[in-house]
Amino acid sequence: MRISQLEGRRVALWGWGREGRAAHQAIRGRLPTLPLTLFCSDAEAIEAAALGDVSLHIETQATAERLSTFDVVIKSPGISPNSTAALSAAASGTRFIGGTSLWFAEQADDDGLVPHTFCVTGTKGKSTTTSLLAHLLRASGRRTALVGNIGLPLLEVLDPVPAPDAWAIELSSYQTGDVAASGARPDVAVVLNLFPEHLDWHGSEARYIEDKLKLVTDAHPRIAVLNAADPRLAALDLPHSDVRWFNRKDGWHLREDDLYRGDVFVIDTRPLPLPGRHNRGNLCAVLTALEAAGIDALPWAAHAHSFRPLPNRLQTMGTRDGITWVNDSISTTPHATLAALECFDGHRIALLVGGHDRGVDWSDFANHMRDRAPHAIITMGANGPRIHDLLAPLAAEGGFMLLSAQTLPEAAAAARASLDGDGVVLLSPGAPSFGQYRDYVARGRHFAELAGFNPDDITAIPGLGIA
Repeated sequence: MRISQLEGRRVALWGWGREGRAAHQAIRGRLPTLPLTLFCSDAEAIEAAALGDVSLHIETQATAERLSTFDVVIKSPGISPNSTAALSAAASGTRFIGGTSLWFAEQADDDGLVPHTFCVTGTKGKSTTTSLLAHLLRASGRRTALVGNIGLPLLEVLDPVPAPDAWAIELSSYQTGDVAASGARPDVAVVLNLFPEHLDWHGSEARYIEDKLKLVTDAHPRIAVLNAADPRLAALDLPHSDVRWFNRKDGWHLREDDLYRGDVFVIDTRPLPLPGRHNRGNLCAVLTALEAAGIDALPWAAHAHSFRPLPNRLQTMGTRDGITWVNDSISTTPHATLAALECFDGHRIALLVGGHDRGVDWSDFANHMRDRAPHAIITMGANGPRIHDLLAPLAAEGGFMLLSAQTLPEAAAAARASLDGDGVVLLSPGAPSFGQYRDYVARGRHFAELAGFNPDDITAIPGLGIA
């Protein structure tokens, strides 16, 4: 659905975060007087009213009854379509779409293809992979947009002049279905890996996997770039796409820490500014995507040396009084926490885990702690007690120190004290920040302050936008 097709329909916006504001601005750019209803919080209502948009009606209760009165509801990504209100309204005929869907519909050519788009999704590593992709595209001389879930809504760059040569687009599991719903096809779609996440939004692990994979199963990209080492991805049959594989011996893959293209050694990845072997492995995805688009990737692999790491992702902020502070606030799954621990293997670590409770199973994490536990684990947040109870029998065996805290400041103080001036405080919570913080960025900023660093120095995303 294009923006012009909203004319004559009853349209609502649901959510007034950055995505919601971008949708409003994009619609007003095309349809200045289209009547719109906005559903948002009380605080957001005050902000929206200050715009002075006389065609914008504001309400603070998005009930099933009210949502059902609209033909189209443009919802922000964080609002689940599986909520009772949304499901009821959808059953009554209301169509729910996101800003991502509008953008792809606007950009599609006559054949439904959105040229020069590189869409990246996956449970772990998608932000770094998308940013690295943009970095190498720019190194090759292509003006590239780094946009999407990484921090710049697509609708904020609806009509850039001049248009970029390439789009590097990060998509969350909240957005992948929007691409398919747009009726447009991405040029290149990359799926890195699949682990259970966002179960409260999706409703179940099976639904999460299904929604995540819609980027390749339903959107029918021209080329799908998949991880051959992921069993779920390796089993996919995508008859509508040309499938390219990474992490396979006949393509881009790692042998230990060495990068190979087939049997040809390319570079040693250990000196690269890509924290964690999983991120260095995702360089294989980037190079495969470049080749899929017809770019000779081999000359550009070494340019990964000049990549600037992203904030809140295994970010070493610095050392204070003998203790190194590492910010991995982006970590929202136990699998990500395990990967973070692996990056600092051999160090004396105090690990901070816990946050919003989405019902994710931590038993696999606990099993790894039997022989791979850090010096100390401090649990915190809503799911902290549940994680603590799971780990308590292992800690009682003398394997590691187990502490509990209610808040991040309490957890950071306990971690500092447990190390006694020697080691690494690692924030890799394995859970979202909701409840105590607006998002993982706010959590990371607070952690930086607690460690004695300026949060403004560690939160900017390098290369965001068009360059």
